[in-house]
Amino acid sequence: MDHEKLDAALAEYFAPWVRDLSLRAETFDADSVTLRLPQSDRLARLGGMLCGQAMMAAADSAMVLALINQFGQFRPCTTVQMNTVFLKPLSGQDALVRASVVRTGKSLAFGEIDIRGATDGRSVCRASTTYALL
Repeated sequence: MDHEKLDAALAEYFAPWVRDLSLRAETFDADSVTLRLPQSDRLARLGGMLCGQAMMAAADSAMVLALINQFGQFRPCTTVQMNTVFLKPLSGQDALVRASVVRTGKSLAFGEIDIRGATDGRSVCRASTTYALL
């Protein structure tokens, strides 16, 4: 896997409004992928804080890319469960969205996501996910 393939997967497998988030692959290893979610006034709510909906969409997208990275190719899947905890607001900086594959089986995959400020490194959101592998 490489950055170009991960970025190409963002363009190929996601809805246009998800592509509008301008996510891009930052780093990856055997079990995880980190995406950068650029700061944008379009994603901010009152006070310039990144909205939760954008964080959840970025988290879900990062996890799908982590599964693509894990399998070496796209495998159809769908989100079954996502439990999200918002720890603190994020404003004035990009977000780094790190999705880690915890376990994959024949029909389910499990993951964890941590969203941090790209400048200060402070965690702002944590999520756990379950995906059905189709």
